[in-house]
Amino acid sequence: MFHQKIKQCFSHSVHLVSSVISEFTYSDTDLTRNRKFPADKLITFLVSQGSSSTKNELLDFFDMDPQSPTASALNQQRAKLSPDALEAVFRHFNHFASFYDQKKLRCRFLAADGSTFTFFSKPAFAPEEYHVSEGHSIKGFYSMHLNAFYDLQKHTYSDALIQPIHQKDEFSAFCEMADRHDLLTGTKDVFIGDRGYCSYNNMAHVKEKGQYFLFRTKDIHSKGLVGNFEFPDADSFDIQVNVTLVRSHKKKISIKEGYYKRFVDAAASFDYVAYGSLDTYDLSFRIVRFPISDDSYECIVTNLPSDEFPSEQIKLLYYAR
Repeated sequence: MFHQKIKQCFSHSVHLVSSVISEFTYSDTDLTRNRKFPADKLITFLVSQGSSSTKNELLDFFDMDPQSPTASALNQQRAKLSPDALEAVFRHFNHFASFYDQKKLRCRFLAADGSTFTFFSKPAFAPEEYHVSEGHSIKGFYSMHLNAFYDLQKHTYSDALIQPIHQKDEFSAFCEMADRHDLLTGTKDVFIGDRGYCSYNNMAHVKEKGQYFLFRTKDIHSKGLVGNFEFPDADSFDIQVNVTLVRSHKKKISIKEGYYKRFVDAAASFDYVAYGSLDTYDLSFRIVRFPISDDSYECIVTNLPSDEFPSEQIKLLYYAR
């Protein structure tokens, strides 16, 4: 059964990390002795625990054994484990899971999204940059922002990046994950994102990777990214536009014929042209607009080829996320 194969992938991933556990602890002797909570069980518990109290979760994990480890024992063992261990399990799991689906795909569709989580902890497990002092709690609470890529075909998360709440930046998280994302031979990645991911910098990072993007953006009547182009005299359309990005107002910067000039100010991130530089950066993409109700429209920007992905398919792809 497929679920058994998935479980095998996870178990094998945990075993690989546990076999070199000294690479993921703060001392070479940590988690090496034979205890009730060895490295493999500790990692498995941290991944599989639910939202009940720690005591109940431990009883459930150890099959109601009255001799199961205490919450104090868990905390002592957890303090020895680096967070890198869980990331390593995640990477190994995705690697092994890829072998169970050998179908050759023309494109791999990856939905980008982020969500903020609030949790209670202590300084030993959560650094200050995760701490939030506001609220009804005297001691405050902790919060993180999880950024992730979700594979719409395999129904697995292909990458994730955690940011402290005070350093939340979905733009930079997207770029970092897109840059490091492993490519599949003969398969193109299509990164799909909501309005919060639509930026020239994100587009450029995907372009430099040689892949595709599909972002929802504000409508053409707004002051957003597509708010100042020449559009057809129609409510729905699918057009190709070319832009030249500049970061200086010097008049001697030349713009090619048929290209729109777009200025990227100092407040916006753009990793391929320094602010004040006379360099330029060219981008080409489609703007696809279609109705979603009697009086409202959705607007998509993408570099997917129109012959393979007509506007109707673009609409289906976006809603697939």
